[in-house]
Amino acid sequence: MQQAAAQRARDTRVEIDCDIATIIFDRPSKRNAMNDALINELDAFFSNPPDGVKAVILRGDGGHFCAGLDLAEHEHREPIEGMLHSRNWHRVSDLIEFGGLPVISVLTGAVIGGGLEIATSTHVRIAEPSVQFQLPEGRRGIFVGGGATVRVGRILGADRMREMMLTARNYGAEEGLSLGLAHYSVGVDEGLPLARKLARQIADNATFSNYLMIQALSRITDMSRSEGLFTESLAAAMAQTSDGAKEGLRAFLEKREPNFN
Repeated sequence: MQQAAAQRARDTRVEIDCDIATIIFDRPSKRNAMNDALINELDAFFSNPPDGVKAVILRGDGGHFCAGLDLAEHEHREPIEGMLHSRNWHRVSDLIEFGGLPVISVLTGAVIGGGLEIATSTHVRIAEPSVQFQLPEGRRGIFVGGGATVRVGRILGADRMREMMLTARNYGAEEGLSLGLAHYSVGVDEGLPLARKLARQIADNATFSNYLMIQALSRITDMSRSEGLFTESLAAAMAQTSDGAKEGLRAFLEKREPNFN
């Protein structure tokens, strides 16, 4: 990959190739376990993405995506402090899901606890054979706090998620695919090439159309039927009068690929 820019923070690396950024969790000795520094680095990137970036790939170094909360760095917190800590994770996860950039995650090895919470904040999830999806909080005497009850719960349903937490059961790539934890199941070392291919395809979409898909769909799920349909109409009306729609129609009539740049 021709790399236009690279940035190194404490626990992540960011590589930028043209209009596609790759964020790499860089704590391989910890299986990329989450700590406050890593969350802060995600916050910094998604709060102020580099100019020109149109899609993001998220992956882990050393064979694992993310093994969840780094219990070695876990601090005892009073209830209000724990509440604020959890709410900050929610805020950063919302930045990933609703920040406006399409995010593709390459899932290998441990996708556990907080790692699964981050993964389900992304829009396209690719699982390699080594992946292990797990919520082991029942074996740690804790409870999920990074958004799993909403994001994972909506994928699995409360009944299956409850069983997953109670038993610390883990799912592999094919099971994760069938359950919706992953959108693609690929072979060994095939995740990143597919992610780059999909990122290129998505980045070449109309920017406003991508934005509406990211912003509207999960919010419509939260609405009543009538409110959801009304919101759909608003999104459709805005999209159909955009420059992207005009170019898409011209490309269709001229029998060519659209150019939204």
